[in-house]
Amino acid sequence: MTVMNPYAAPKAAVADETVALDADYVPGGQARPVGHGWAWIAEGWHLFRRQPGIWIGIALLLVAIMLAAAFIPVVGGLALSLFGPVFAGGIVIGCKALESGGDLEVGHLFAGFRSRTGPLIGIGALYLGASVVIMLAVGLVMGVGMFTMMGADPQGAAAAGMTMVLAMLVAMALLVPVVMAIWFAAPLVVFHGHGAVEAMKGSFAGCLKNVLPFLWYSVIFVALAFVASLPLLLGWLVLGPVLAASIYTAYRDIYLTPRS
Repeated sequence: MTVMNPYAAPKAAVADETVALDADYVPGGQARPVGHGWAWIAEGWHLFRRQPGIWIGIALLLVAIMLAAAFIPVVGGLALSLFGPVFAGGIVIGCKALESGGDLEVGHLFAGFRSRTGPLIGIGALYLGASVVIMLAVGLVMGVGMFTMMGADPQGAAAAGMTMVLAMLVAMALLVPVVMAIWFAAPLVVFHGHGAVEAMKGSFAGCLKNVLPFLWYSVIFVALAFVASLPLLLGWLVLGPVLAASIYTAYRDIYLTPRS
């Protein structure tokens, strides 16, 4: 079997992807059964088992990059937000190579810097912008609440406290659509040549059609996250790669359909 070159030019990569998967792309995705939420994680686990050492190496390298960025005030955090989708694009390219019978390599983490880098960074910029707007709005409300609590009577302080709690809940509710918009954006860019906005629209549509599978996926993931966190967070060296691989398996399930 011919293995897709993960560093090929965008057009070649998209063409190879279609032939290798023997599947057709479904714009906006398709609704899947609830049980597929577990199947995405199970299939991600199978991809991890093929080369666990390389997966863990990629996870450790990514953690090292994040820690290094954390030592750079402001700029480091901004860079991580901007380049996060670029790393995600490289990882799904690695998943595709692994699934096709090839090898996953540590270099796959940086494959997104070799093609489709602009749209991937664009996704990061849009995500960063949306997150900043939401946090600023919530921060303003919480700041007013804190100011009110400092000089208010007990009843006023209680009301201000409720306002702050409500602001945090609203922030979480607003961030959910943003996360939906970026969840599958990277594979839609690297495998189908979408621009940043088009990919985010397609990702949001695919997630919206699969709310129930994603709820089941989330319940399972939370349970696994609890277990992975017990031994000094070491379980995340496995769960992190499985989660990354499950994004690829979910993308295939939602956006690709076998040819008749």
